[in-house]
Amino acid sequence: MANMTLTKTPMPEQDPKVRARNFKEVALGYTEEMAKEEAGRCLNCKNPKCVEGCPVNVRIPEFIHKVAEGDFKAAYEIITSTNALPALSGRVCPQESQCESKCVRGVKGEPVAIGRLERFVADWHRENVHTPAVKPEPNGHKVAVIGAGPSGLTVAGDLAKLGYKVTVYEALHVAGGVLMYGIPEFRLPKDIVQHEVEGLKELGVDIECNMVIGKVLTVDELMNDYGYEAVYIASGAGLPRFMGIPGESLNGVYSANEYLTRVNLMKAYLPGSHTPIMKSHSVAVVGGGNVAMDAARCAKRLGAENVYIVYRRGMEELPARREEVEHAVEEGIIFKTLTNPVEVLGDDKGYVRGMTCVEMELGEPDASGRRRPIVKEGSEFELDVDTMIMALGTSPNPLIRSTTPGLETDKHGCIITNGPDGLTSRPFVYAGGDAVTGAATVILAMGAGKEAARAIDEAIKAKNA
Repeated sequence: MANMTLTKTPMPEQDPKVRARNFKEVALGYTEEMAKEEAGRCLNCKNPKCVEGCPVNVRIPEFIHKVAEGDFKAAYEIITSTNALPALSGRVCPQESQCESKCVRGVKGEPVAIGRLERFVADWHRENVHTPAVKPEPNGHKVAVIGAGPSGLTVAGDLAKLGYKVTVYEALHVAGGVLMYGIPEFRLPKDIVQHEVEGLKELGVDIECNMVIGKVLTVDELMNDYGYEAVYIASGAGLPRFMGIPGESLNGVYSANEYLTRVNLMKAYLPGSHTPIMKSHSVAVVGGGNVAMDAARCAKRLGAENVYIVYRRGMEELPARREEVEHAVEEGIIFKTLTNPVEVLGDDKGYVRGMTCVEMELGEPDASGRRRPIVKEGSEFELDVDTMIMALGTSPNPLIRSTTPGLETDKHGCIITNGPDGLTSRPFVYAGGDAVTGAATVILAMGAGKEAARAIDEAIKAKNA
């Protein structure tokens, strides 16, 4: 009989006052008993809408049923039949707007904690099962992947399982992409990312780091000189955006991309780091998405006394995950909503000493359907900060499109594809993830990689039939 409790089994977490000063993972994970208790809330629907809400179509009721039985190994095998990176998606996927939003238990209570259960299963398997992956028989075909982020790793894994010789070219010195440089350790421990990368290597995937495609090699050279039959571009969207207001060039103004890369990838929070970040007293993070929450929570952990989220709409309009907002509030982040910066103020040495802001109010909906922020007349005020972090979104780096003749892109620099298959304007050149959509979620990038792997396999088979 189903567990008809209306609320999710609570996730154990570090105390907010403790975790706000360390980089250890906030959520501690379910015990086996908690996982089975939560799994018991699933009604095992005959027509599971939750699966439709998952970009990689995890067989959700099936794996949860196995969790309820205590057969965690079988649950892992079910998840990984469609999702190669469950320990990652279980932590950072916005389940509340995808699979869990479709759960019928959410009609009269909270939905089943699908993400927490997925994370539990992946963690249990990593800690208890140590059987190396079996390398498939080679099929004689080669595919190159540009970018070792979630989309690139997904397509590489799916093709490797089909016998393809896959080489992933990564611009940074370590694989993982945004999973390594963008998402903080307290949300996604980096050893978990590298464990998933090692699993792909066991399948036969080669990963070459420090390879900037467009500089070291071009797409044409990969196909013409190195013999790759297809190329998948998953280079992400790492080019930061700024507001274009006076003072943005002052010392102490960071893009969230730089700030988080220094913290996450280069370990700026450790003593003796080679890429330290200036010690801040008061930090303003401009933006309201997950990246803004990550930057603000990192600043708090780095010792800032005051950390502000400055966002031009209200709390209800924040695009960040609800859980991330709640964690930020618990950790003492100050939300200055309906506020917008208009100038960064500097001292006589060229460092940030504050910023001029205006108060906003919400007017009629704009083209996105959200109410348009309007400046309140005469509402200017100064906010006393010494560091400013711009978390306003990113766009794809122009390097690959500028070195790949015939590759069509849109006005934002995103690669144009024919739809979910990911085929670009170039034959046998595919693309997916943030390089196509602009900055989006990890799971959507993984879904794009999954679709592209299927399309690449079909195209190569048809070519060689």
